[in-house]
Amino acid sequence: MTSAAQASKSGAREAHPEHLGHVIFIAAAAAMGGFLFGYDSAVINGAVEAIRDRYDIGSAALAQVIAVALIGCAIGAATAGRIADRIGRIRCMQISAVLFIVSAVGSALPFALYDLAFWRIVGGFAIGMASVIGPAYIAEVAPAAYRGRLGSFQQAAIVIGIAVSQLVNWGILNAADGDQRGTLMGLEAWQVMLGVMVVPAVLYGLLSFAIPESPRYLISAGKETRAREVLAEVEGKDIDLDARVREIEHAMKSEHKSTFRDLLGGSFFFKPIVWIGIGLSVFQQFVGINVAFYYSSTLWQSVGVDPTESFFYSFTTSIINIVGTVIAMIFVDRIGRRPLALIGSVGMVVGLALEAWAFSFDLVDGKLPATQGWVALIAAHVFVLFFALSWGVVVWVFLGEMFPNKIRAAALGVAASAQWIANWAITASFPSLADWNLSLTYVIYTVFAALSIPFVLKFVTETKGKALEEMG
Repeated sequence: MTSAAQASKSGAREAHPEHLGHVIFIAAAAAMGGFLFGYDSAVINGAVEAIRDRYDIGSAALAQVIAVALIGCAIGAATAGRIADRIGRIRCMQISAVLFIVSAVGSALPFALYDLAFWRIVGGFAIGMASVIGPAYIAEVAPAAYRGRLGSFQQAAIVIGIAVSQLVNWGILNAADGDQRGTLMGLEAWQVMLGVMVVPAVLYGLLSFAIPESPRYLISAGKETRAREVLAEVEGKDIDLDARVREIEHAMKSEHKSTFRDLLGGSFFFKPIVWIGIGLSVFQQFVGINVAFYYSSTLWQSVGVDPTESFFYSFTTSIINIVGTVIAMIFVDRIGRRPLALIGSVGMVVGLALEAWAFSFDLVDGKLPATQGWVALIAAHVFVLFFALSWGVVVWVFLGEMFPNKIRAAALGVAASAQWIANWAITASFPSLADWNLSLTYVIYTVFAALSIPFVLKFVTETKGKALEEMG
């Protein structure tokens, strides 16, 4: 290797302090897609009961309206990579921002239930795009020395988006005197909740015009001069730009484009490692985590909690989610992925089992008995905390690291699709299951949390400290 190339590699791996602020701004702007991902996913929590009342629908139909966005998520996630390769990462972000805006306006002003469902799908497509484009763009733009920390902006933005949506919902409900269908600005309160997302969506769109295109895309599109300018912006002008461009070109040419066929093999259609990835994705969802973000207000109201208080508890739960995510980001590289997953599983079993116990008691005057009510509330926060500090982050780390290079992209796509499908199954089934027996519903989630322990112990291998090339 020439000294110039060595200097280039050194420059690529060591961040230049004078450029760090600019790089942080770029990563934060791209992570606004993650904020909208979290915001749009959770904002529906404040509208569930109002939609049920407005359109006079049962639990099964209500569940489909809530869960239908996940179909859009799956399609958006599956197609975003190809769209970004064709038209660029920035254009993809701008399309996503427009879809978020259109979805927010349409959801706030629906003519009927069917078009509300359609706007939910549009918003889901935007979520799916944002879930793919943000991390990919940040990884391609960030200097290697800071890639891990800047990459964590996406997950942090998602949980902050969830928390802000619950805070905004609570504020709007208070402004409407505690009535989800109360009039506010000429609309019902729940419509305002869904429409407010226009504000961060517009900000996301504007920020996309203030950040550069990915050097990797620019080189693939034959825009080498602009790619050099961007590399100088984010890595410093003193690096060997020619060597960096050649390095990126070489990496792109040597990449193996994995296909679905590469995943086939073994005794059960897919290779064992692919099934392990699918298992991690399914367990992450089957513990019922998204019930806490899509239905928590409905859940608390069903056991007699005042609507305003139920919205506040949804907000406090989302704050706990942020705390747990920060804990995971601190410890995932210190104690390892596998121990963190096991700690989280044990904590989730305790929290979910206590919720199942509390919900098994009959309501007194429309409310849970005081002791059971407090146990349910504390246990819900314990469950979210242990999920966030473990499976919420660890699964994505595992999926990014555990597959061999030859099949990584395709296997990650299959595992992510399994996660969206599992998410849909839990989201679509909860209202009907809760009507049937709320306590037993939580027993089911507890069983899946308990089964995740032997699954990790038997099948999941630690990836901490291993190079991606070692995975085989």
